[in-house]
Amino acid sequence: MRGNDARGGGRVALIATLTTAALLVSACGSGSPSAKSSVVQVAVGLDDCGQGWTDPHPGRQVFELHNTTVAGAEAYLERAADGAIYLDVESIGPNASQRASVTLGNGTYQFVCLPADHDPVKAAKVTITGAGTISGLTPAVKPVTRNDLIPALKAYQGWITGRLPVLVKQVKQLQSDIAVGDLGAARRSWLTAHMTYETLGAAYDAFGDYDSAINGTPAPGESALDDTHLEGFHRIEALLWHGRAAAEIAPPAARLVHAVSGLREAFTQDRVDPVDIGLRSHEILENALEFELTGRTDAGSHTNLATIDANLTGTREALSPIKEILSSRYPNLAATEKAIDTAQDLVGSYRHDGQWTPLTSLTRSQRERLNAQISATLELLAPVAAITDPRRAA
Repeated sequence: MRGNDARGGGRVALIATLTTAALLVSACGSGSPSAKSSVVQVAVGLDDCGQGWTDPHPGRQVFELHNTTVAGAEAYLERAADGAIYLDVESIGPNASQRASVTLGNGTYQFVCLPADHDPVKAAKVTITGAGTISGLTPAVKPVTRNDLIPALKAYQGWITGRLPVLVKQVKQLQSDIAVGDLGAARRSWLTAHMTYETLGAAYDAFGDYDSAINGTPAPGESALDDTHLEGFHRIEALLWHGRAAAEIAPPAARLVHAVSGLREAFTQDRVDPVDIGLRSHEILENALEFELTGRTDAGSHTNLATIDANLTGTREALSPIKEILSSRYPNLAATEKAIDTAQDLVGSYRHDGQWTPLTSLTRSQRERLNAQISATLELLAPVAAITDPRRAA
């Protein structure tokens, strides 16, 4: 799986409106507020945290959060009773502002300012009363800390660690099939090993340079067959499915075994960042949508649907360790799991007698249905990263 890391830079994470589809996490940029809401200037600092919110009212609130410190800062809007978060505004530069909105009902709230290199500062509590029926209330989400994620991280790392010896065995079988010149068996071994790798969640450089050596894609403007610098599964795929001799395929197969063995050894020393655990399930399937459903990674085997099936398995495995955390925070968790199952059943319906249907053989309506199901599943997975984003204790 390949992808550009799009996580850099500041963001405004807003625990936004609950819908029947998903708990969405959105950004409120510098656009104009609605006619019913005026912009409230709120200070984010050490001595003035929360100052400026003098007219709290039910309904939509539009805040202009201004960092009054000399370093970066973050701010939460939380429920005073239990610390559940309605708003999380990150990476506010010194003397800079970020705009965000929430829709609030009756309750007691307070801002928490988190200046860089300083302890959190809690603002005075603000109480809203007199709210009638308000549609689209922003839900509060119980914050997740790094300590909350440790058991999930250990479980996910343990699962990957347990699968890597299987992958090593499979690529060695691929190498053996090529060595004896049985290229039919080599194609079957290639698919088995590649599907195993595609379950492991290598999206967005999770395995660093090893991913390029194991599952790299051709340089821009070149094919997997023409790019002589390409290593890994896709180079071997191109050679196997374009009738090249075993002697030509053997060297890249040996390098693949070396790279996978290196990954197995290195991963025992590596640790997944707590920030990544919630991102992984979405990223895996995002890669499938961008690279597999478009056929961009097909180097001749026409097995993109097999890869998507493996990616859905990887998505399920990435989600599994954080289910306990999500169960009390994400009301659409069951719908998300059902969507993954539905997507995998749909993909599996294009496998007949052990053979995967090429993408190009699907009808337009079949492609549209598949794209729609994967996209809907991604929409449901989108809030997971924001909900499990570890936050500083307030």
